Amino acid sequence: MTTGIEAYLHTHTRLSDEEIARIALAATPRSLRRNELLLQEGQICRHKAFVVKGLLRNFGVVADGSEHILQFSPEDTWTLDAESYDRSTPSAFNIAAIEPSELLLWTRPVFNRLLEEIPELHALSLQLISRNGYNSRQRLFAALSATPEEKYNGFVRDCPDLVSRLPLHMIAAYLGISLKTLTRIRHAQWQQR
Repeated sequence: MTTGIEAYLHTHTRLSDEEIARIALAATPRSLRRNELLLQEGQICRHKAFVVKGLLRNFGVVADGSEHILQFSPEDTWTLDAESYDRSTPSAFNIAAIEPSELLLWTRPVFNRLLEEIPELHALSLQLISRNGYNSRQRLFAALSATPEEKYNGFVRDCPDLVSRLPLHMIAAYLGISLKTLTRIRHAQWQQR
């Protein structure tokens, strides 16, 4: 399972083979079944997770039981509830597997030690935080200003590999539109072809 993180780090950093091996060996492998939770609302997020195989979603549930998806995490991405992880506070969100998934987990003390000992990993971490902030700002702007059609077209453009892996209700929950609206948009697009 560690080959996934090794390939990722070789691609995204200039870490030495020894440094990459240290990072990989510090991780704990974890498998999730479909719909199994990695983090449940109310728990403290104690791990950074790297998705080696599979697909996860970060989501919240509102009073009426409906789900709002904040993020999808496919292969070669990291996931956590940053606020809960950083502050050691109960999470307001859940992280669950959409597909059977293979993960690598690092506890906060272990990952912080790696960040201190491996400057290039620290630089990658800062780069990921910055990119996540940029993506969150773009997503918020689209949620406030884009039409449902624009939201869906942007999702198809930015995440083409996920469209066929996700049920429509999850795409709708991610875009903040109803399943009925999403179905209408897709039907109209098929008729235009």
